[in-house]
Amino acid sequence: MSFAGPKEVIAEGDTVVLYLTPALMHTIDAVRQIRNKKNEMIDYVFQTSFGALKVCDLIGVRYGSRVQLTKGWAHVLQPNPELWTQTLPHRTQILYTPDISMILYQLEVRPGSVVIESGTGSGSLSHYFLRAIRPTGHLYTFDFHEERVAKAREEFTAHGLGDNVTVRQRDVCEHGFGDELDGKADAVFLDLPAPQLAIPYAAKALKNEGGRICSFSPCIEQTMRVCETLVKHGFTEVQNLEVLQIEECVRTRNVPVMEFDFLKTKKTDTEKDTKTPRESKKYTTSNAPHTMAGHTGYLTIAELPPLFAR
Repeated sequence: MSFAGPKEVIAEGDTVVLYLTPALMHTIDAVRQIRNKKNEMIDYVFQTSFGALKVCDLIGVRYGSRVQLTKGWAHVLQPNPELWTQTLPHRTQILYTPDISMILYQLEVRPGSVVIESGTGSGSLSHYFLRAIRPTGHLYTFDFHEERVAKAREEFTAHGLGDNVTVRQRDVCEHGFGDELDGKADAVFLDLPAPQLAIPYAAKALKNEGGRICSFSPCIEQTMRVCETLVKHGFTEVQNLEVLQIEECVRTRNVPVMEFDFLKTKKTDTEKDTKTPRESKKYTTSNAPHTMAGHTGYLTIAELPPLFAR
């Protein structure tokens, strides 16, 4: 029940983030025992780069506390979608915070929204959707892979989010989202190998008052097919975006102060032979890095007008 709302104390069964360094975090379940490879129940001891942790010692500890490891220490944090994205078990490639924040903004997701997502994958984006639409909204998420669907459903229930999400196994490109969702969605998100095949079903699923759609594509050829299909099915305001995160390099520079007094008065021979230290001032500056990630993926966003305007 770690994701359902703010908590102060770790309870048994909670999902906990073990924070070692900014680049080294682990997600563990606060349980006393686990099964080993011989199917025997043993005490849960989690191994890290800074030593071992008896997980049973976490139960009853306040979130944010520092816990002792055998070779150092770590902090225990309550998980949120940002931390979960950095530590989740990868079943597929996932989207990260820069793209996800743009998706949530462009789809105008808010509490009470009904959102359709395909495919579920590792559930990274799903957790962001659920945080945005709770407590009264609902997420319908689809994936064609049976094992991924079962694992995602299990995670959502364990995280206390099961009441706001429905996970279904379905090939939406061929069979759509189901007649029961026609005219119910405020927004649709597609992350599929051939998203243009699912766009006709997305148009049926959006409400009569209209709605928004977003598709993630890794290559421009796929994006072009999506744009053409969106226009064909009555979508308007089609736009294509790419989110690139640039980390500015900040450093201090010493800049010499230019002296122009010599232009007013001529120096004597004695002054010419005398060397005076040059004055300098310190400035904090920033510049773009020499190298950076060049491509993430394309986000194609469009609006479906109300029924009377189509």
